[in-house]
Formats: sequence, structure tokens, C-alpha cells
Amino acid sequence: MKLNRGLKRKEPLTDTQLLLTITVCIFFGMYFLAMAIWGGGFLRWQQLFDMLNNNAALIIVSCGLTIVMIGGGIDISVGGVTALVVMSCIVHMNSGGSIVTAALLALGIGLAFGLVQGYLISYLEIQPFIITLAGMFFARGMTTIVSLEPQKIAHEGFKQLMKTKIEIPWLGYTAKNGNLIPARMEIGVVVALVIVAIVFILLKKCKLGRQFYAMGGNSQSALMLGVNVKRTRFYSYLISGTLSGIAGFVFMMHTGAGNATNAAGAEMNAIASSIIGGTLLSGGVGNVIGTLFGVLTLTTIKAIVTVSGLREPWWQSITTGAMLCFFIVLQSIVLSNRGKGGLKAMLPKWIKNDKQDTDGAKA
Repeated sequence: MKLNRGLKRKEPLTDTQLLLTITVCIFFGMYFLAMAIWGGGFLRWQQLFDMLNNNAALIIVSCGLTIVMIGGGIDISVGGVTALVVMSCIVHMNSGGSIVTAALLALGIGLAFGLVQGYLISYLEIQPFIITLAGMFFARGMTTIVSLEPQKIAHEGFKQLMKTKIEIPWLGYTAKNGNLIPARMEIGVVVALVIVAIVFILLKKCKLGRQFYAMGGNSQSALMLGVNVKRTRFYSYLISGTLSGIAGFVFMMHTGAGNATNAAGAEMNAIASSIIGGTLLSGGVGNVIGTLFGVLTLTTIKAIVTVSGLREPWWQSITTGAMLCFFIVLQSIVLSNRGKGGLKAMLPKWIKNDKQDTDGAKA
């Protein structure tokens, strides 16, 4: 028997890669459809940059939630922690604090929530939903205690930081008066994209990232393989809490104001973005790049609903819920067919990309 070694068998897509591919295709399909039907702002790069500018904090929070969900957990305290960080940092800077100490305060609050919640969930084995629900209520209550009244940043140095934009002239557009309006991106977007890159490397290249996947796939099997499941779960909540603190600082850079309702619903939007991005609620499957596109998909849906003339807030909730249900059903199909090859088993061979090379061997 003679083998043709020049032909290599193509590896089939994993469930994570397949869900990521579907999410990316849906996002670009929706966006190009919006460009074709409504045009206007969708034809400008600034529309995409505005989506990133307005959701930089959500992207960061969603990265932390993706890590927790890949590990088979849940964290619904992230919105409350973000609000507490915003209010605490504004009050601190308005009282004479510096930008550096405010950033350290944000990190400290996020780390504190991550440490406490991670310890209670990992080592005392209390249900994560209960602990993070308590964390959400505690953070929201502490936000009110820090200040009963809405606060606006008065620190001049921070105001200048908020006004700083990264301009990209060649992606701008020409206004009606003939002036070139460059595309503008906030510093918070750069921070968010750097965090996405770091989390991507952590999940794909680092031992800890592989342990998150193993723990979420089957914690008992991971334990038998030598993974310290308790410590790994603790790290996931520690990272999520830390990223929530960073998200609060980035949120403050975007709004410059704080009140008890800051980041309201951020935890639900982060969970929705992670699910749309291909992260399974049961754990073991997910990709932070998919989460980024999940945030963009969610934002695109809301933008399309608005330009369609349905400006009432409930229409956005309805369309978001419909999209979320679609992806949950999709994930259920993946789970129910995992033993048969996952969702790939239900697709044609030219999509699965796992066709055997029949010409690879000759007698």
C-alpha cells in the first residue's frame, strides 16, 4: 500500500470554531444588509467605531463573563461592581484624588469582589448564582451609600483624558460643507481590544486557559487529569472581578458621570453577548473573539431596530430576546449531537470540512 503523503487530511471544525464562524457570518450579514437597505451611517466607519466607543466597558465585562461561563459558572454581579467602581472613583477624584489612585481603587474593588466571591464559590462550594446575586445587591447598595446623588466628574485632568480621541483620517468621511471628518476612537476601545487579545492568548495558549475548558467540559474528568478544579474556578472569578473593575474605569472615561443606575443590565447584556458569541451555558465551549462579535451583533440589532423607526425600548428587548433564543436553540443542538459530532454532524460535508481524502491511498 502506497500513501500519498502530499495530501493531508483536513481537521474538522470544533464546536467552538463552528459557533464562532456562525456568529461572525451573522454579524457581517446583518451589517451588510443594514448598509444595503438603510445606508446612511452604516456606510461610514464611524458607525462601527461608535459601536465600539459605546460598548467598550461591556466588551471588557463580557470577556470576564466568558471565562467564568467556559468554566461552567455564572457571574451576575459584574454590572453592580461596574457601577460601584464608577461612583467610588468619581467621588474619590472630586475629593482631591488623582487618576492613578482612582485606577488603583477601581482595580482594588474588582479584586475584592473577585476574591470574596471566588473563595465562597470555589472552596465553600456555594452556588455561584446565589453568591453573585448577593454580590450584585451588595454592590448596588454600596453605590448608593457612596453617594445618594448623581455625581459628575470635576477633575480637570480626567476631563482631558475623556476628550482624548484616536483619529484615523483615512477612515473618515467628507461632510456636506466639504470638510473631512476623521474617524474617532476612544482610549477605552484600545483598552478593551487589548484585554480581548490578552484573554484570547490566555484561553488558547496558556495552561490555565486549557484548564478552564477542561473544568467546564467535565469537572470530574478534569480532576482526574490533575487539574486543581477549586483553584481554577477561583481564578476564573478573580479574573472576572478584576475585569469588572477595569470596565468601571473605562465606563467612567466614556460617560464622566456616576449614579446608582450605571451599567444597569450590564450583566444580562454580557451574558447575552457571550451566548451569541458561541459560549455554552453548560461550559467547556467558548471563544472571546466570538464574545467581541456577540457584543457587536447585539449592538447592530439595536441600531437596525432604531433606524427601522421602532424607537420604543421594548422593540430592542424583543429582538434581543429573539436573537438570544435562536443561539440558545443552536447551542442545544450542539449539546444534543455532541456525541455524534456536534452540530457538524447535521451539516453538509462541504461545510463540515471533514471529508476523507479518498485519493490519499492507492493499492
